[in-house]
Amino acid sequence: MWIEPFFYFRLKWEFNFVDNQGKAAALSTDQIDVENAYRYQITYVDEKGERRYPLILHCSPSGAIERCIYALLEKAYREQQKGNPPMLPLWLSPTQVRLIPTSDELLSICEEIAKQLEDNFIRVDIDDRPLTVQKRIREAEMEWIPYIIVIGKKELSSETFPVRDRKSRAIRNLRLEQLIAEIKAEVKGKPFKPLPTPRYVSKRPQFYG
Repeated sequence: MWIEPFFYFRLKWEFNFVDNQGKAAALSTDQIDVENAYRYQITYVDEKGERRYPLILHCSPSGAIERCIYALLEKAYREQQKGNPPMLPLWLSPTQVRLIPTSDELLSICEEIAKQLEDNFIRVDIDDRPLTVQKRIREAEMEWIPYIIVIGKKELSSETFPVRDRKSRAIRNLRLEQLIAEIKAEVKGKPFKPLPTPRYVSKRPQFYG
C-alpha cells in the first residue's frame, strides 16, 4: 500500500517466481489503470449520452514478449544445469535445420534439399562459408540449431543423411522424408514464419565482440 499514488495503476497483482539466480521475477501481471485514459484521451459514451473516461484493465497472463523470452531462456538454463543441451522450442528456433556442405560443388544439392524442407514450412539455411566443417558444426551448436546435416559425397550415394539432433545429442541416420515428418509432428498447430535472414550464412551480417 502507498500513501501517495505514483503509478498509473491503483491496484495490481503479479505471479512471481524465483529464477535461476535466486531472484524474484514477475511474469503475469494484471493492473487497474486509472490514468492512461486521460493521458491518451480514451473515452466512451455512457447510457446517458455523456462522454466518460474508463478504467483500463491491463490483463497480461503470460507477460510481455520480453518476459516470455526470459522464461524460455530460464528454462533452457535450467535444462543445461541438469546436463541437457539448452535449446528453444523447435517451432521458435530461428533456423530449424542447417545444411553444411563439405565443398562448394555440393551447394546445388543443398539447394534442392533446402527447397524440399521449405516446401514443408521448415526454416533451413546453408552454411557455405570457407571454414572447416568442424568449425561450422561448432558454430551451429552455439546457435542452438536443432538439426544439423553435413552434406558430403558419401551422403549423396545413400538414402539417409547423418542428422545431428541437438535434443538427443546423437547423430541419427534419417531419410529426408523422415526428418520432415518428425519436424512437422513436433510443430503441429504452431504458427510459422519463413527464415528472417538470407539462406546462405555467408550473406548475413557478422558480429564480432
